[in-house]
Amino acid sequence: MAKNKEELKKKLTEEQYDVTQNSATEMPFSGEYDDFYQEGIYVDIVDGTPLFSSKDKYDAGCGWPSFSKPIEKLVEKEDNSLARQRTEVRSKNADSHLGHVFEDGPEAEGGLRYCINSAALKFIPVDKLDENNLGEYKRLFS
Repeated sequence: MAKNKEELKKKLTEEQYDVTQNSATEMPFSGEYDDFYQEGIYVDIVDGTPLFSSKDKYDAGCGWPSFSKPIEKLVEKEDNSLARQRTEVRSKNADSHLGHVFEDGPEAEGGLRYCINSAALKFIPVDKLDENNLGEYKRLFS
């Protein structure tokens, strides 16, 4: 469950808070995970919910981490904030804004591109999954 706003402001950086709670977008090519390719999973920075596997990450050249699919289904909402329709993706449990999903991803992987803000993510390397109570996700890497 998401923490209250004051607790989150203490836990998160200003950018992490603005992205996850106010649906902001970090500057392209500025995020920690844009050009990052270690093996592991990405979780919601707010509550640790598993979101994406590094196995599904690819370089879309858009300036944000891109994934062909989430580990589990995300919440999708219509977003008309930029005078055009997009599909916003949010985490289930914490209702964190993550980014958007587009239909211009790799065809062999289903054609979707989850364009995600680094500020909404925390990376857990494969060798740290057990100690983060995420050992069940090691199956994604065997």
